[in-house]
Formats: sequence, C-alpha cells, structure tokens
Amino acid sequence: MSEFFERNLQVIERRWPVLAGRLRLEDTHDLQVDLVEGLGSTLSVNGIQLTSRHDRLSEADLQAASLPDAAIVHVYGTGLGDLQNRLLERAGLEHLCVHILNGSVFALVLQVLDQLPWLTDPRVELLYAGGQAEIQLPFFAVPSELVLADDFNAKIRDRLISETHLAFNNREFDPEAPEIVERLQATFGLVKADRDVAELFGSLGGREAFVVATGPSLEQHFERLRSLGERPGRPLLICVDTAYWPLLNHGIRPDVVVSIDQRISMRHLPPEGTAGIALVYLPMADPSVIEAWQGTRYVGYSSSPIYRRMREQLPRGELYVGGSVIHPAVDLAVRMGATQITLFGADFAFPHDKTHAGWGDGDLGPQLGAARHWVRDGHGRRVKTQLNFRSYLCELERFIAGHPQVRFYNSSRDGAMIVGTAFHPEFVQ
Repeated sequence: MSEFFERNLQVIERRWPVLAGRLRLEDTHDLQVDLVEGLGSTLSVNGIQLTSRHDRLSEADLQAASLPDAAIVHVYGTGLGDLQNRLLERAGLEHLCVHILNGSVFALVLQVLDQLPWLTDPRVELLYAGGQAEIQLPFFAVPSELVLADDFNAKIRDRLISETHLAFNNREFDPEAPEIVERLQATFGLVKADRDVAELFGSLGGREAFVVATGPSLEQHFERLRSLGERPGRPLLICVDTAYWPLLNHGIRPDVVVSIDQRISMRHLPPEGTAGIALVYLPMADPSVIEAWQGTRYVGYSSSPIYRRMREQLPRGELYVGGSVIHPAVDLAVRMGATQITLFGADFAFPHDKTHAGWGDGDLGPQLGAARHWVRDGHGRRVKTQLNFRSYLCELERFIAGHPQVRFYNSSRDGAMIVGTAFHPEFVQ
C-alpha cells in the first residue's frame, strides 16, 4: 500500500469506517492505468481519461460553474478530487455528497494522489452511488466515470445519464413544431368521436393482468400465452403495438393494444380481424391506423405539453408515458385495477443477440450491431442494450416504486433486471 493510500484511508476509516473496509477490498490490479500528458497530465483508466490532460483545474472550474450555488450539492464520480475542492471553496455550501461510481478507480486514485483536502472537510459525505435507490439533485456527474461505472453502481449511472439527456430527448416534442400541429389536427376528429380511456379505469376489479412488450424473451412464452385461450377468469392481456403482430402470428389475440407512436403503421397494426380487440391510443398515433381499427377505440393523453390545447377542448383520461409504449400499457393495467401484473418481453436489452421478438434486426429501429451499452440481466450478467432502452427502464422502475400496492412480476431473467419486480415462479425456471 502506498503512503498516499494509508493517509487517505486513515481519514476515511475515521469518518466512514464501513466504506473504508470496502475500499480496502477493491481490486485495482485489473485496471489498465496510464499517465497521459499534454499541457498538463492526468490518469487514463482502461483507455478513459479521468480528467483533462491539459488543464484539470480549469475543467473543474467549468464543471463547478454548471452547478447552482445550492446549500447541498451532489457529485457522482470522484475523479481526481479537483471538482470537490473547487466546490468546497463556496462559502454557501453546507453539504457536499460525493458518490463513488467505481470503487476500484477511487481506490487507485487514493493510492497515487493526496485527497485529504476534501476528505477532511466536515461538509463532505462519501458513499457508494449504488447504495442509493435514486439520484439526488442538483448534481454533476463526472463524464469519465459514467463510462467506467462498475456493476454495483450501474443503476445509478443509468439514471444519471437519463437525467442528463432529458432536455435533449424532449427536443422532439415542441408543441409548435409543424409536424406535431399537423398530426394533432388530423386526429382531432377521431379523439372527439372515440371513447375516453378513463372509462376503462377501475374496470378490472383486481383481476390479474399480463402486459406484453416485444423483447426477445417474449419468444419463450408464445406457447403458454396461446394456451390461455379465452377461458373465463384468465389474466387480461394488454400488449404494446409492436407486440401485436408477433402475438397474432402465434395464434394469440390480446384484449387490449396500446399505441402512442406516430411511426406505427398498418404493418405493425393490421386492421383485419381486430373486432373484439380494444385499441388504446394517444393522439399522436397515425390517423389511418386508428380509423381502420375494427374494435372499440379509447383515447387518452400523456402529461406532455403537446396535448395541452387538445386536452382543454376535449378532456380525456391520462396515462403515464416515460418515453416508451410500455409505460402507458403498464399504467393502464394499474388504473384498470390490476393488483398483480406480469411483464412479458420487457427486456430493455438485446438478449440472445436479438433486438425484438417476431421482427428482424433493425425492423423496429435499433440494430444489434449498434449496441454500445449494457445493463445487468436477471442472471447478474451484462447484456447489450442502447441508451434509450436504459432510460425507459429507469422510468418503469420509478413507476413501479410509486405503486407499492401492485405486485409486479417479470417473466424472464434474460432481459434487464427490473428493480421492484420479482421473477414469476411459473414462468421463470
């Protein structure tokens, strides 16, 4: 152990003894570490620079300037300590929470650099990010450690990235955008004529619901879902729009189809034979698809500002949307009164090197070869995914946490681990 490490650890042991014991067990030997020099220098870990190699302090100043002068500030990732020291120069700062995103990287930094200036400050609290269920605001996330985050801290990493990308992702939903105005004008008459989704709320009376998405693990359950048939008392079968065609191809007729995306076409929702199947949609859906549907149609809104004017003219029930159609499908089941919900194909990942059940690679947008990110699956292994899937997963987990009165089950271990769900004993071997 280096002299730096022992001095740094002595402070941590005094202030956070449990955390210190854990840091002593962190393995730094598998890290590829290099000194990278420019106008200044920094450390590179597994090919990722922890800070600028030209001017670490100016970079820390820029990072600190992005944070408000709040009494409590959160920093995710420890870096080389520069940002912490800059923030502690603020007279109005009362509490600085530093969340470790990679324990072995932090242990390495403790070995090679003096971290005492911020570790000894009484305003500092040090903890592992993964020990918390949710992120805290306001925060700055050290970019290098969002890439280097380890498995234990990955869930918080995903929430940080989702929050950071929020404004960028919402740019497509400008209420004044011509394409949005045009689509809402086109569906106005349908919204006026169709039934309110709120008519379905409370109609289930505690009956179980199955919510079917289109992840690859759905393929494991086609036979079992088909065997349900139309027998009385079976769970209500709600599917997302892209799952409808694969279900139909395996002889499975859902009770309700949920669609919210303007890009869903009759290729995904062919109207033939849809009598007796309810369609729940949001007004951004394709009017030609809505109009051709033969079953009962129900319409609702999300909380998006794009629906503000239409909502004032045509009040309808609201469903939760967190970026994906899986969210309103699950919310519908809850609002209908389901006390137990089992998720099928809710993978948020690409298990078995496939993107979706019943569709070819790239048919629904993402291609397997473009997957550069990962989540942990139900076996504890890393499985390929993409950024928006991780964001959708975060929002579903938040929704589940907000509805403790409902039991949520996952039907497969092969997709992403969904916090708040248990594995269904009948479907998960």
